[in-house]
Amino acid sequence: MKHIFCAAALVAISAIAWIPAQAHANVDVNIIVNSEPPPPRYELVPPPRHGYVWAPGYWSWDGRHHVWRQGHWERFRSGQYYQRPGWVRRPNGWQFEHGGWYRSRDRYDHHGHHGHRDGYHCPPGQAKKGNC
Repeated sequence: MKHIFCAAALVAISAIAWIPAQAHANVDVNIIVNSEPPPPRYELVPPPRHGYVWAPGYWSWDGRHHVWRQGHWERFRSGQYYQRPGWVRRPNGWQFEHGGWYRSRDRYDHHGHHGHRDGYHCPPGQAKKGNC
């Protein structure tokens, strides 16, 4: 009986030790398709919301065709800028760039955009404070 208890305890401890390693897994998937995305849809941008940035809508891919993802509010992150997700023409098709938040110093290095800020919106008053 003592051996069974020890074995069960060892299995439980091993499982607990494995959980944090699984949480750190990072998967980056490149999506390249032959189908050109439709033109962006017009969205009525809501009035400014203090402490938030409007993230415009974009075309996503569901495995068979383009699907529109509506714009939404993102909480402002000091020292970072928001890059809108979108599609870029490549020699082998259209590649989806996930976008998201990036440190300000990476502004000219990310995906070779060299200052391209499509979809970036600085909250009112933040540009004057040097946060954007």
